[in-house]
Amino acid sequence: MIDKQHIINRFISYVTVDTQSNPDSGTTPSTEKQWHLANKLAEELKAIGMQDVSIDENAYIMATLPSNVMHDVPTIGFISHFDTSPDFTATNVKPQIIEKYNGQDIVLNAAENIILSPDYFEDLHLYKGQTLITTDGTTLLGADDKAGICEIMTAMEYLIHHPKIKHGTIKVGFTPDEEIGRGAHKFDVKKFGADWAYTMDGSQVGELEYENFNAASAKVRVKGKSVHPGYAKGKMVNSLYIATEFINSLPRMETPEHTDEYQGFFHLHGVKGDVEETELQYIIRDHNLGHFKARKDMMLKLTDELNSQYEEDIISIEIKDQYFNMREKVEPVMHIVDIAEEAMKQLDIKPLIKPIRGGTDGSQLSYMGLPCPNIFAGGHNFHGRYEYVPVESMIKATQVICKIAELTALEN
Repeated sequence: MIDKQHIINRFISYVTVDTQSNPDSGTTPSTEKQWHLANKLAEELKAIGMQDVSIDENAYIMATLPSNVMHDVPTIGFISHFDTSPDFTATNVKPQIIEKYNGQDIVLNAAENIILSPDYFEDLHLYKGQTLITTDGTTLLGADDKAGICEIMTAMEYLIHHPKIKHGTIKVGFTPDEEIGRGAHKFDVKKFGADWAYTMDGSQVGELEYENFNAASAKVRVKGKSVHPGYAKGKMVNSLYIATEFINSLPRMETPEHTDEYQGFFHLHGVKGDVEETELQYIIRDHNLGHFKARKDMMLKLTDELNSQYEEDIISIEIKDQYFNMREKVEPVMHIVDIAEEAMKQLDIKPLIKPIRGGTDGSQLSYMGLPCPNIFAGGHNFHGRYEYVPVESMIKATQVICKIAELTALEN
């Protein structure tokens, strides 16, 4: 039995440490403050009895739980990231504990009238009667992915204290900078030494994912010519108008707010400009590799067409691939998904197998030789003030880790 208060205390000890990452930094980790939790986690792994605990110069943490069976068993791993998103502040997180949630509105912050309501966030209906941990409405919570770290740490501790549960060698990895797309960049797969792994980085109870977006970023620069507006006729070229033309030429309904499931999108997430120069920042996403290529080609073709229209190279575009769909690497070893699915079923958890509309460290690790599906960590509404996690979901995720370890160790 996983102790409820113990997991609450552990989780709160993590989320109250600010570990926000920074995409504009060139260091690893991207922020100095990530070291505060990284060092704490390394010491905690030692304290609970893990072996070969290491933390490298980039704050990647690894540890081993040795096998307690005599027969050969595959070495498996569990991975989570300790940074939080740069999308919303993580400074001075004040978690609130809602016991026996009554299914009604939760006042996160009365002074600012910030309400977490099931009328808007319908998933709250799933957790009536449970214990929720929320924000105070002024920061994110950090369940993405400190819930995953808490679950892995608690599962390892539980297995150490309950040696009757048989398991093979288990590797643990905690990474920085996942939220800015760099979590796997300096992960030493060979040192980790697992045959396969699971990221604990999903949301709702039961989520089990081995498909994710193919992803790229696109930076579009539009050059203009600034002239005094009183004497601008035939001379001024307003880059803002041309940038708007570029934006409006892409399919309006193929954006995040109009797509779901396997549908891809173009997402304009940043605009900076004036008459002289405008920069557009996009991300491109699609599960289908052919459609993904077509989206990139569409942006390149649009750039050429507008340059031709204005009879000069007024627009430039830089597209960079970020990660690819892990399905290609996981399907040849589908037994690793089957084990996780069976673990959930044995714990009376309904598996929810669906594509990730995003990416995880696992998507990059799969292409680095470590097949790595994703399992729920329990949180909801990541990256903002309405983030919350049910404690019961963290307990179930912890149980799933233990059950996967147990099933992997079966001789047949």
